Amino acid sequence: MAPTETAAPPLPRPPRDPRLDILRGWLQLSIFGAHAVGTWFGAHGIHAAWGLSDSSEQFLFLSGLVLGSVHTLKARRDGAGAAARDMWGRAARLWRFHLVLFAIFGAMILWAGMAMPLEGEVDRLGWRMLAERPWWALPGAALLLYMPNYIDILPVFILSMLALPGFLWLVDRFGAAALVVPGLLWAGVQAGVWSYWSWLPTGLDPLAWQFVFMIGAVCGRAALLTGAAVRRRGWAVLAAAAILLLGLAQRVAERFGAGLDVETLWTLAGKTHLGPVALLHGLALAYLVAVLVPREAPWMRHPAAAALAAVGRHSLHVFGLGLFLSWMVTALLRLHPGLPWLDPVLTVAGVAMLVGYALAADRRRLRPAVAAR
Repeated sequence: MAPTETAAPPLPRPPRDPRLDILRGWLQLSIFGAHAVGTWFGAHGIHAAWGLSDSSEQFLFLSGLVLGSVHTLKARRDGAGAAARDMWGRAARLWRFHLVLFAIFGAMILWAGMAMPLEGEVDRLGWRMLAERPWWALPGAALLLYMPNYIDILPVFILSMLALPGFLWLVDRFGAAALVVPGLLWAGVQAGVWSYWSWLPTGLDPLAWQFVFMIGAVCGRAALLTGAAVRRRGWAVLAAAAILLLGLAQRVAERFGAGLDVETLWTLAGKTHLGPVALLHGLALAYLVAVLVPREAPWMRHPAAAALAAVGRHSLHVFGLGLFLSWMVTALLRLHPGLPWLDPVLTVAGVAMLVGYALAADRRRLRPAVAAR
C-alpha cells in the first residue's frame, strides 16, 4: 500500500515588521520629492540624489517581499488556487485604483492646460491622446497600454502581481533558480531584444522592472519559510557598501562636471530599463538595511518614526495624494520662479499634508477597535 501523502502544515502568520512600515513611509516622501521637480528636497534630500537607484527599486522590492510572503502563507493555508485568486483580486483592486487615479489626474492636467499659463503642459506629460482621442485613450489606460507621465508606475505593480502566482509555482519546484525566467525578461530589455508594448515611451518598462519585484518575492518567501530573507555575511556587507560608495562617487563627480558620460551612465543605470548598475545599487541598499537595521529599536518609537510608519501603512493612498501635490508644487515653482521662499514652504506643506492624511487614516482605522473594548 502506497504511503499517504500529507499536506505541509500551515504556517504561522509572522509578526508585523516595523522596519517595513517606516521604510515605506520614507519611500513615499521620497517619491513626492522626486516628482516635485525644482525643489531642494527632490534634488538633494532623497537617496536617489546620492546614488544610482531611487525609491522605485526599493518600493517594488518591498512590495514583492511582502506579497511573496502573503501568497506563500495563503497557499499553505488554503491551497494554491485560493492564493492565486486572492493575489489576482488584489491586482484587480489596484487596477481600479489606477483607473480612478488616471481619470482624476488626467482631468487636472487637461484643466491646467486650458486654465493656467503653462505652455505645452499637456504634451510635456504625454496627455495629448486623452485630450484629442479619449475614446482611444481610456481603453488604452484600462489595458495598461497608455501610460502618460505620473501614471506609469502602478501598471508595473499590477502586471507583476498578476504574474506572481505562476512565478511562485516555479519557485516551489525549482527554488531560486526560477529567477532565470524574470531575469531573462529583464536581460532582453537591456539587450534591446524587446520592450513593453506601451503606446508611449514609459518611465518604467514593466518587462524590466518585474525582475526586482520577483527578487523581492523570493526573499519574502524565504523569510516566511526559514525566518530570514538573507543572512549577514561580512564579504556581502563590504561588497554592498562598495557599490553604494561607487554610486555616491558618481553623483558627487557629476556635481563637478566629471564622472561617467551621460550615454554610458544611461546604459548602466538608466531608470526606464532598470540598468544593471541601478539594479545592483538598489539590491545592495536593500541588503544593508535588512542586515544592519535591527527589527526593533528604541528610535522606532520616536514620533517622527511613528509618523513615517503611518505613511507606510497607508502607502497606496498617500502615493496617489502625493502625485497631485508634487505636480502642484512643480507647477507653482514654474509659475513663480523668482520666489526663493516658495520651495521650502511648498515642500514642508506637501510633506505635512501627506503625514497628516496618514495619521488621520490611522485614527480612523483604530477607532472601531477602541470602540469595541
